[in-house]
Amino acid sequence: MRLGPGPGLTFVALLLGGCIDTASAGHSEVIVNIDHSRFEPEAFEFEQGDVVTFVVRNADPIDHEFILGDEAVQDLHEKGAHPSHGDLPGEVSVAADSTATTTYEFTEPGKLIIGCHLPAHYDYGMKAQVRIDP
Repeated sequence: MRLGPGPGLTFVALLLGGCIDTASAGHSEVIVNIDHSRFEPEAFEFEQGDVVTFVVRNADPIDHEFILGDEAVQDLHEKGAHPSHGDLPGEVSVAADSTATTTYEFTEPGKLIIGCHLPAHYDYGMKAQVRIDP
């Protein structure tokens, strides 16, 4: 599924269980739900140059993280880089039963991962795949 300006944008947003704001060209908003220590949806596709605000809704009774980056970023956070997030694009801490946002610009094509690195969460499978097309 491709997110970005285009005729199928609203339909794709509904399939993802989220809302995309098409008001500003090249900037969209995507809802990411956290439920039972899983990201929903579990996969995303964007285009190089897309700027996306992720609205992360944590329905769990425990805290989580939303860390967007490549394998090296995920490895760094898995080793315990920061106790909380929110200062860097694509990284945010999400308290239990709350919502947080982060905005990220996809500047390069390739593959990234969204992960949560609170103890045992990433190993449990709390990750989502992100593909960026040129």
